[in-house]
Amino acid sequence: GSRIINKNVKLGKNAARVVTVQTGSKAVVVARCEAVEGKPAASIRWLGSVGGNHSTSSTSGPDGTVTVRSEYRLVPTPADNGRELTCLVDQRTQDQTWVYPIKLSVEYPPSVSIEGYDHNWYMGRSDATLMCLANANPAPTTVTWTSVSGPLPDSVVVDGNKLTVRKVDDAVNTTFVCEVKNKLGSTKNQITTIVIGESR
Repeated sequence: GSRIINKNVKLGKNAARVVTVQTGSKAVVVARCEAVEGKPAASIRWLGSVGGNHSTSSTSGPDGTVTVRSEYRLVPTPADNGRELTCLVDQRTQDQTWVYPIKLSVEYPPSVSIEGYDHNWYMGRSDATLMCLANANPAPTTVTWTSVSGPLPDSVVVDGNKLTVRKVDDAVNTTFVCEVKNKLGSTKNQITTIVIGESR
């Protein structure tokens, strides 16, 4: 049997991708979506509760086809990393809407907190611990514990982000500093530990 080919329509090729960005104060492109050489032109929409806005442009191609490109922009914050944005493409020759979810990729320097101090470091207490917690993307490359009063006291053992005082004595009556680095920078936080006479 003969097959009639309709030259007025053509299924385009759809694609979407994430753009890895770093936190900043300006809006930047975080995702792109395109419908290449469709006929008639496709329409592109974005779904997601990430804030920001998009701009769409179209260029004419061979045989009356149209390529539509859309860029999504926002001012990236650490909280945006991993948030989902969805590109939707509609075009007459498609049976259904083309749906492409994108997870945003935002890099940022570390933010650092120190946890575990319970204000009950009494003389002779064993195994008092501090944890240095960091939120960073990419993941931290180094975590370093120091003491503002000089070298770490002999009673202190460091294992990665964990600092343990084997036995509390006057030497840990000090301020401990944790510094975390990744490729975008380094951040410090500190905590002052006060040794008390007896258990509270």
